[in-house]
Amino acid sequence: MTDRKDLVVITHLRDNCRKTLTEMSKKSQIPISTIYEKIKRNKDGIIIKHTCLVDFAKLGFNARAKVVIQANINHKQDLMQFLLKHHNINSVYKINNGYDYLIEGIFRNMRELEEFLEILQVKFKVKKQETYFIIDDLKREAFLSDPQTLDLLI
Repeated sequence: MTDRKDLVVITHLRDNCRKTLTEMSKKSQIPISTIYEKIKRNKDGIIIKHTCLVDFAKLGFNARAKVVIQANINHKQDLMQFLLKHHNINSVYKINNGYDYLIEGIFRNMRELEEFLEILQVKFKVKKQETYFIIDDLKREAFLSDPQTLDLLI
């Protein structure tokens, strides 16, 4: 079971994983050595991956979309492998309610996105797909990122 100190450390990491142990200690009143041990212990358990959030538009990737896909039963495995390996796909989720996958794709422009969607139709004969274009990030990766709201969650 995860204790409160673990959750406090996680909220600080979720807020800014580049925060120093000293900063975390001052804000949380948890000794630096305890914070270090909790991070080390949770590295391959609760903490899955250290990463950063990127403004893709500033890198020239101006078309972002979430796509829900209902796969053709004969092509389901091949489609999944294609999605997992495709360089423009940021995230792949297995979902329910009549669909098989939810993907997030990041492309330089709408033409690249449309060409990708056409490949899905032609090569994998997807039964159905719905595309939702991401206009702006209003809130992103914020769950468990504020130690002040921890009491509301536990």
